[in-house]
Amino acid sequence: MASSGPYHREFLRRLETIPIHGLGLSVDIHAPDLSSLRGTLQERQVPPAYLEVFRTTSRVLASTRKAAGNGLLTYHGEGLWVTQPQMADSTAFGQEISEAAEQLVILQSAWLNHECATKYLAGYHYGTYLPPLYTPLSANVVADNTRLIQRLLDQRCRLANGSTPLMLLEMPPLTYFVAGTMSIPRFFQVISEQVPCGLVLDVGHLWTVFRYSGAHRNMSLTRFIEAFLNEFPMDRVVEIHVAGLAIHESDRALASRLGGGLGDDALPAWIDAHSAPIPTVLFEMLDQILCHPQLTSLKGLALEVDTKPVELIVDEFVAFTRRYGVLFHQLTNTEQVVPDSEPCALSEGPRATPGTATLEAAYDRYARVVAGTMEPAGAEWSQATVNIQELNLYRSVYLPYEILHWGGKIEDMFVESCRRLKERDVSLDGFVAFWFREPRTLVGTYDFFLLKVDRFVEFIHEVVPELHGIAEREAEDLRRAYHFANEPGVPAYES
Repeated sequence: MASSGPYHREFLRRLETIPIHGLGLSVDIHAPDLSSLRGTLQERQVPPAYLEVFRTTSRVLASTRKAAGNGLLTYHGEGLWVTQPQMADSTAFGQEISEAAEQLVILQSAWLNHECATKYLAGYHYGTYLPPLYTPLSANVVADNTRLIQRLLDQRCRLANGSTPLMLLEMPPLTYFVAGTMSIPRFFQVISEQVPCGLVLDVGHLWTVFRYSGAHRNMSLTRFIEAFLNEFPMDRVVEIHVAGLAIHESDRALASRLGGGLGDDALPAWIDAHSAPIPTVLFEMLDQILCHPQLTSLKGLALEVDTKPVELIVDEFVAFTRRYGVLFHQLTNTEQVVPDSEPCALSEGPRATPGTATLEAAYDRYARVVAGTMEPAGAEWSQATVNIQELNLYRSVYLPYEILHWGGKIEDMFVESCRRLKERDVSLDGFVAFWFREPRTLVGTYDFFLLKVDRFVEFIHEVVPELHGIAEREAEDLRRAYHFANEPGVPAYES
């Protein structure tokens, strides 16, 4: 669906300042080792045209910028929870936007890519992203928040070429379930009508929509992609990501018993998994996506490879370059026609979207439903696409794993405390219940690892207070080691 209107003209004006980035890699500065990766890619004669790096400390990003020389770097942000109606009122928002602005300037990034999703939902904290409620009111709130962020970037992030970074929203994956009252592509169309942002289309995320929205029961993958792209604002897609898919390790035993799927479904229970190999089906999907006539704003095409072994990254990028290098050049070698227009003035702040209180209540229900403390209720859960079996898989298998294992296994982090708990027959399942017992205000920048450290000490103090001293000592060791790991004394990679 082609976009139009003043916000689209403003998008095109901003897009004109962004150079073609080419074929790149989206990486975490800390994994894989960038020095080894860069050297191996050069040996194979397939250096990436750009790197998109995840948020980390400013010191590490400055080292990365220095080592990259004149190479293009872009920024994948974190902590700007655009889906949440209370985003701008959060005490943490000021810190998060200031850090993002600083790091964008350090990297000289042409864009700020941020998942249109959250890890902080109605006062509850998560290690991996939860998608928004796909409703018209939710889309309006995302548009308001995105417009505010773009205004703040315009104020604080003047780049060397005189431009400011463009806000990109990435369509998030589905992890077993979806909630809402409107189609996902229409949701992003509503947003694009209200703000001059770009979009990131992740091919693996799109596969999870096919799998967990129920679409696979009614149509072929090819037909689904055709229908989805025709409704999605493809002329706002600035970057495309491709990453791995895999059955989650907490679900492998169940998947094995079910022959790789859930219930009667023939498709595997894959979810977004950056460390996993990229299945062939995603490149077949990408072939179809790249042929879409409305794909007119593409600047970068990247493999997401954080946490993946270097050898696998290089093999996949060699094949990726061979398959798409010439095609990408052909797609982006056409001049984009930018209509003559004055810059579109962005509002001074988020609009007072009617019904915000209603959305806050809906998100509170959403958080309770996914935590398993409430059964699906409300209009956003009434659509036929909600599969209770798959929702229960998230609640009973994925979510406990996330709290106990994601970003650090509790038993490895608090070795002595957990040994003492086991002696007293205190199950760590109680920590999961403790985690979701009540909402908590977000204070400071979002760091799931440090949240786990603090929360586990609180849990120990409540259930076995005589172990509090042991837990606090282990926590302090963890904080010290974590700080050291995130503030290394050497550059992230060498030239």
